[in-house]
Amino acid sequence: MNKLLSINNLQKKYYTKTDEILAIKDLSFDLYDGEFMAIVGPSGCGKSTLLNILTNMDKLTNGNITYYKDNLKFGYMLQSDSMLDWKTIWENVILGLEIKKINTKENLDYVSKLLESYGLAEFKNCYPKELSGGMRQRVALIRTLALKPDVLVLDEPFSKLDYQSGLKVSDDVYKIIKQEKKTAIMVTHDLAQAISLSDRVITLTKRPCTIKNIYEIKRDKNLTPIENRKDKNFSYYYDLLWKDLTYEE
Repeated sequence: MNKLLSINNLQKKYYTKTDEILAIKDLSFDLYDGEFMAIVGPSGCGKSTLLNILTNMDKLTNGNITYYKDNLKFGYMLQSDSMLDWKTIWENVILGLEIKKINTKENLDYVSKLLESYGLAEFKNCYPKELSGGMRQRVALIRTLALKPDVLVLDEPFSKLDYQSGLKVSDDVYKIIKQEKKTAIMVTHDLAQAISLSDRVITLTKRPCTIKNIYEIKRDKNLTPIENRKDKNFSYYYDLLWKDLTYEE
């Protein structure tokens, strides 16, 4: 696989009137085209800060990020679907296109195709309150895909759903990402979720965070996330991640 970006010795500091807070001490890793990467770590260690830096919502203090594709585009999918309740599903999914003033026929046709392909076309004139939480998350993903990003950035995308819905939606989201041939980087607290969706998992230390380990997830077959939980190596990786997060040096 080709590299999409490289993070080298990234450091992030925050400054108050009286103090300097080191949030990220030193991070270096590569992201490859077409891979699904998960990042796990203790609460407050800097996972979301890293995503914000990647998507230019925050600035790094030291280090650098090298991009191997011109105008690399990121699409950010948050914990909440953040849909506007007074707009229809169609109006919600094309909102980004309208804001960026790129709601061309080609782009609108692409969104229509996405809704059709993933079973949401019949709901395009409904309002968010008429959809289940899982369906709303699929709509949120399609709204993100409408802008044709190269990399999808997922920040705890299933944390607002109940366990059963989260499993089903993670399957749906995974299939869409793979079928649309997108690269994804996800932050999650759910170790099982990280293992079942990802090609690689990065574990972070407590703040100021650095990388503790990077694991390549090897499976007999790469199936859906639910099926991947049955893989013979699943418990092996779960134990590794659990130990990384439980036993801090």
